[in-house]
Amino acid sequence: MAAQLNAQFGWPVVAEYGREYCEVHGTDLAMADLLAIAEGHMAATAQAAEAEPDVLICDTDPLMTAAWAQMLFGEVPDALLTYPKADLYLLFEPDVPWVADGTRFFGEKSERTQFAALAEAMLERAGVRWLPISGSWEDREAQILAAVDAARRTSA
Repeated sequence: MAAQLNAQFGWPVVAEYGREYCEVHGTDLAMADLLAIAEGHMAATAQAAEAEPDVLICDTDPLMTAAWAQMLFGEVPDALLTYPKADLYLLFEPDVPWVADGTRFFGEKSERTQFAALAEAMLERAGVRWLPISGSWEDREAQILAAVDAARRTSA
């Protein structure tokens, strides 16, 4: 979805650094790997933010890495909660087909539901502004565009 929005509107995208990391280092992760993923993501975000785009799409961030820490290891290091937060989080519901691509985890419905609940709990814990996104990909795009439009109007 991020790539589609980039192509359609030219909004820059900070890719999911964890995917890049796992492609290089493998998916047998330790907590130190999650901390490295958070650092790498924040470096990429800072670089993209230097251009001061009107909309910057971050595929994920350290707060979602914290949800991964909870899911994988049952704990969340404080460091993952101290990074700057996004202006708006869009939490995608696990209601579209899961695609195995070599770096994705938790393809079973119960696992996807559990992770979605952990991600929502992490957003609530951090006290950030967030909206659920669900339905078909077309429905999701409409919801995202409405959310971005509303966010832009309230920040202007």
